[in-house]
Amino acid sequence: MPIAATIKDALGSQSMIRKMFEEGAMLKKQYGADHVFDFSLGNPDLEPPPAFHRVFLKFAEEDRKGSHGYMPNAGYSEVREALARKASGEQGVTLDGSCIVMAVGAAGGLNVVFKTLLNPGDEVLVSRPYFMEYRVYAANHGGKLIEVDTLPDFSLDLETIKKKLSPKTAAVLINSPNNPTGRIYPRETIACLAGILRDHGDKYGRMPCLVSDEPYREIAYDNVEVPPILCAYEDSIVVSSYSKSLSLPGERIGYIAVSPAMKDRDDAINALIYATRILGFVNAPALMQRIVAELTFARVDVDIYARRRAAFTRILDDAGIPYAKPEGAFYLFCQVPPRGKTEGVSDDKAFADHLKKHLILGVPGSGFGKSGWLRFAYCMDERIINSSAEAFKKAMESW
Repeated sequence: MPIAATIKDALGSQSMIRKMFEEGAMLKKQYGADHVFDFSLGNPDLEPPPAFHRVFLKFAEEDRKGSHGYMPNAGYSEVREALARKASGEQGVTLDGSCIVMAVGAAGGLNVVFKTLLNPGDEVLVSRPYFMEYRVYAANHGGKLIEVDTLPDFSLDLETIKKKLSPKTAAVLINSPNNPTGRIYPRETIACLAGILRDHGDKYGRMPCLVSDEPYREIAYDNVEVPPILCAYEDSIVVSSYSKSLSLPGERIGYIAVSPAMKDRDDAINALIYATRILGFVNAPALMQRIVAELTFARVDVDIYARRRAAFTRILDDAGIPYAKPEGAFYLFCQVPPRGKTEGVSDDKAFADHLKKHLILGVPGSGFGKSGWLRFAYCMDERIINSSAEAFKKAMESW
């Protein structure tokens, strides 16, 4: 069967994350799962909070007529109202249910947003390193991703963002806490970014939309604030999910929240609802909608991730592998150490291959647009993290 050229090209450079995950599965078959240190995929191992199971059983035992049928494409009105109350508290604005569109996970939500915003040739600015499927999400709808380097500490480089904005800029996409670095962009940075976007919009007559991808919002450490977006900038949209905060990645449930101050807000929301339908999502899963509406303030135990972060950073410190200390999410972004006689060379793919010989799996930073770094996910049993210490030491001895 002939395959579309765009898909054929994409298959040749498909996600390094998935590639490493699949290699890990093969190594586990060969050596046993307890002997392979697979830090490749951000697939939470924590079970959902106990409240999830209670609510799930309650709805599963219901025999209410029509409970598994279609509902409005935006989702159940009572669910949208419940999530509006949650988002209002997080975002520093007063939202009602009309500002919420239920989504098939954050990935589905981002595709709906880009379908709504992008004309062919429009640009979406993103700071790297970034989740590489953003590029495909923009391309799905005729857009082009424009990469902007961050500052050395992985905070936003506002001056470079300002220079990269153009009349074709439809959106600026941010992700905080960030995958893969764990960086959280502070309130002052968001305020400055909002000012830059307003000035650009006034100059060119087109206000870029600030799109914030926030699946890790509720996984933050050391009381670091994840600042609100919707109150900072009028033309802003937040996309979130329950994949990480409730450990429900396979259930594909999320939402889109639109700033109540957005110009032509009603038109934008109607467009998001229409895009949800024509992209084939139709609506977010009915059962999961009703469940998350009752769990708006539940979340997994973030202290568990904090302990894992502490355990993993001790191991990396002992092995001599530098890293950016994450403020949120559950990833460690590590710099490739200099290699013996080739001082200064930092080939992340070579380092990933070297670690693989010691049954350690991480994702090369080039898979996130940042060569010379590796990402390790620590959303797995702390026992696996601790038992990797000797493998990391041996790997560094021979590197």
